[in-house]
Amino acid sequence: MKLAVLGAGAWGTALAVAYARHHDVTLWGRDAAQVAQLEAERVNTRYLPGCPLPAELALSADLARATDGAELILIVTPMAGLRPTLRALTALSPALPPLLWACKGFEAGSSLLPHQVVAEELPPDVPCGVLSGPSFAREVALGLPAALAVASDDYAFAKRLARALNSPRLRLYANDDLVGVEVGAAVKNVMAIATGVADGLQCGMNARAALITRGLAEITRLALALGGSQQSMMGLAGMGDLILTCTGALSRNRQVGLKLAEGKSLAEILQELGHVAEGVPTAREVLTMAERLEVDMPITAAVCGLLYHGSDPHKVVEELLGREPKSESGERLD
Repeated sequence: MKLAVLGAGAWGTALAVAYARHHDVTLWGRDAAQVAQLEAERVNTRYLPGCPLPAELALSADLARATDGAELILIVTPMAGLRPTLRALTALSPALPPLLWACKGFEAGSSLLPHQVVAEELPPDVPCGVLSGPSFAREVALGLPAALAVASDDYAFAKRLARALNSPRLRLYANDDLVGVEVGAAVKNVMAIATGVADGLQCGMNARAALITRGLAEITRLALALGGSQQSMMGLAGMGDLILTCTGALSRNRQVGLKLAEGKSLAEILQELGHVAEGVPTAREVLTMAERLEVDMPITAAVCGLLYHGSDPHKVVEELLGREPKSESGERLD
């Protein structure tokens, strides 16, 4: 296939590298100077050092040129870049090829999931879906094995894309639960911040396992309230992505939690990271939505307290541990 990958950050670069092994791929970046540097050095020094770009991977800072003749467009920007990228695409042509996005989170201010943003910006006849699952960019770029889910309301489209993009090193599984896959992708970043805090405070591996498990319960409650399925929560974009992001050393969101445990301010942490940590803006949007839907999400509330209200990490952990006992299904033990 002829693919256009839009977004030259770590994940966009990694996907472009992976798919360039089997397809005709152009990687687009909005910063012409960055693209010129990529072309000259054939490595994304800022976002993905040590992962060479294959010779067959084309690069462009011209959106029209990058998408010309594309059979599939893959948007791999931070969540904040999804709507502007969609608008730039529709300004080029109202007739767009099929489209996937790999953006994770809720849109700041509107609390919309990616597919809801897409629905507002694209014509309804454009086949589209989300690509998500447990995948660190560096490992994908290096050709290490990984598995992702392709989800769409049009299940036939999801199955077609899963077949077309599947490879031995990057396996694709079709899914028809667009909402569940996107909720899992978004909220796992919030849980990774919480897990990083617990690890930074040396609460132990038992506490980590409990936190991940109860985090999955929170994600599931929200997904079901929004119309997602329980099955997706047990799959790649649910449990799989949650485990990886909460435990992997390459997780930026886990790094945020570790640094919060050290007593660093959010401003300091974000400056040190130098990358987008989607769990930071997502936490506030998730909590707003949970309160509106009356979904109990105490871990998310605790993360928001740490990020935005200066809560003390030790007290936050004590408060979570001191909550009244409940059944695993969330019922009070009267």
